[in-house]
Amino acid sequence: MTSSRSFTFTEDWVVVILGIATIFLALSGVVAPVPSFSWSNSAELVATVFEPTNLMKLFEQFIFVFVTAILGAFLLGKSIKYLFVVFPVVFILTVFALVLAGNATVKEYNLEAVIFSLVIGLVISNCFKLPNWFKEALSTELYVKIGLILLGTTVIFGDILKAGSLGLVQALAVVLSVWYFAFWICKKLKIDKEMALMLSSAVSICGVSAAIATSGAIKGDSKKLSYVISLVLITAIPMMIFMPYMAEWMGLSQEVTGAWLGGSIDTTGAVVASGSLVGEEALKISTIVKFSQNVLLGLAAFAISIYWTYAKSVDDETKRDKPTLKIIWERFPKFVLGFVFASLLFSFVISPEKIDAVKGSLKNLQGLWFTLAFTSIGLETNFKDLFVQDNKKPLYAFLIAQTFNVIITLLIALVLFR
Repeated sequence: MTSSRSFTFTEDWVVVILGIATIFLALSGVVAPVPSFSWSNSAELVATVFEPTNLMKLFEQFIFVFVTAILGAFLLGKSIKYLFVVFPVVFILTVFALVLAGNATVKEYNLEAVIFSLVIGLVISNCFKLPNWFKEALSTELYVKIGLILLGTTVIFGDILKAGSLGLVQALAVVLSVWYFAFWICKKLKIDKEMALMLSSAVSICGVSAAIATSGAIKGDSKKLSYVISLVLITAIPMMIFMPYMAEWMGLSQEVTGAWLGGSIDTTGAVVASGSLVGEEALKISTIVKFSQNVLLGLAAFAISIYWTYAKSVDDETKRDKPTLKIIWERFPKFVLGFVFASLLFSFVISPEKIDAVKGSLKNLQGLWFTLAFTSIGLETNFKDLFVQDNKKPLYAFLIAQTFNVIITLLIALVLFR
């Protein structure tokens, strides 16, 4: 149901407006509070997470994102009547996921909040029949893309110079070789390009964030995105546990081990946990290499956006004729411009002191928007859609690409860090 206003914005421009507005509000002093979700036992859960001050922070954060969601619906010309029911429900379920993910034992296994929010949504949508008006009020793409623009504030190009040239060289070599190999494997297995792009980015760059960024850039299917993220999170756990022991068995130095872990394990949390098992030097090198790969996410998302826009224009609009610049601009995902703008702003314009003052809040909001999005994906998805027979080929492609990633990253690490 849409409103009667005579003008509306496209979704990509709306998320640019909302994402950039959130950033400038933070820079001007309107900073969303950061509630704590860390706990190890029931007593600590009550004393920290459910403590009145923390609950007030959580309520203020809810108001902040709720107002943002309402503005988004208004600018898109959508009815906001049902949003007053749906968004609080989605937020409460998301908080439940964040509390589960905040448990100390859960953190050890690197189970992120997005997987809990997805499962919670899936359980509800498969056990209860949700009314159409509820599903129509969900704004998955809006939440994902706002989170992506905020993600741009963490991609600081200056930090990569501090990380060292070897980390950057390894990151470039790994990302390019693994991405193209994964994409080639997907092509050989006749996996559709949409899934192939998300899978290749997830394996080669930085896991969950890369998959989400790629999906946003190509307007990918949320069910395919959920499947890729599930693969990333599930495979990260055994890699995190066993690779340090493999490194010890092979007699690798801490420097080589750190470079190997940072370049091949797909999630930052798992890299840190795995590097910590080896030693301080391994932890330092693994973090540098992983951060170097994370910084490349912006460039990769931009390149994928250009490629996908051109490919879709040729396929759908102009067939074999060369697409016009107008068609390419119309199809180009504008939120990528917001992502790049945020990255450039925080890399070259904002002072380090100001960045330190706001980065915690913006990173927390980024994670919250992603988790809200995956709660929404779960609520509008059936298990049969997520785990179907056709998904075996992407599983095979992911495992083959990840094996190649482990091998090629080890070889590059041996050359650069021995």
